[in-house]
Amino acid sequence: MITLPLFDAMRGVRHAFFTREGGVSDGLYASRNCGLGSGDDSDRVRRNRARCADDLGLPADRLLTVYQVHSPDVAVVERPFEGTPPRADALVTATPGLALGVLSADCAPVLFADAEAGVIGAAHAGWKGAVGGVLENTVAAMVRLGARRGSIRAALGPCIAQASYEVGPEFPERLTGRDPADADLFAPSSREGHFMFDLGGYVVRRLKAAGVAEVAVAAHDTCAEDDRFFSYRRATLRGEPDYGRGLSAIALEG
Repeated sequence: MITLPLFDAMRGVRHAFFTREGGVSDGLYASRNCGLGSGDDSDRVRRNRARCADDLGLPADRLLTVYQVHSPDVAVVERPFEGTPPRADALVTATPGLALGVLSADCAPVLFADAEAGVIGAAHAGWKGAVGGVLENTVAAMVRLGARRGSIRAALGPCIAQASYEVGPEFPERLTGRDPADADLFAPSSREGHFMFDLGGYVVRRLKAAGVAEVAVAAHDTCAEDDRFFSYRRATLRGEPDYGRGLSAIALEG
């Protein structure tokens, strides 16, 4: 698993960006696939998730994830979910002893913490969610729970890097139509009319604009690092029928 010094130094907060290593799944899902929405054996996925919870010092039922739909929606969590988790792409809590998790396979996982206020968050930010405001909405939800915007730290976990993220000719307008300054997040592709998009750079830009105090970045490329991360794009390029999902999680110590 990967941790970042900015969050390691926080008292009362535990976090991890889990790699695909150290699980029980095999084949396309080898080995720590945490995606219940994948085609992997559900019992193996639950065992992988339980290992992640244990690494955070919590029982398996205290690790919470939502039904992700690439939305800007945030779930406020006070206790473990009963029944089907809500449809959302971020979670926040001020309750100790709960781990908030998001799943990703190229999209950007972002963890948030105001350690002094005792408020944490986790967000799944693909381009659609990031453009839609999931990061700003997570910060706003934390503030409503007592966090101070200028005291919130954010950690961007492993995601697809610009060198691996080719987009079509219609894509840049989705960002530049909102803010022309975002044109610098696109580099020319080797294919005419296509571009290479810096998702991580865009996420950091949105976090800073939201007023968070500091942003730490895990510099990895999920698409290129086959041995460490799951990747939707890599699976698509290879013609594979499915892919695993990696977990990123944060918890307040009880």
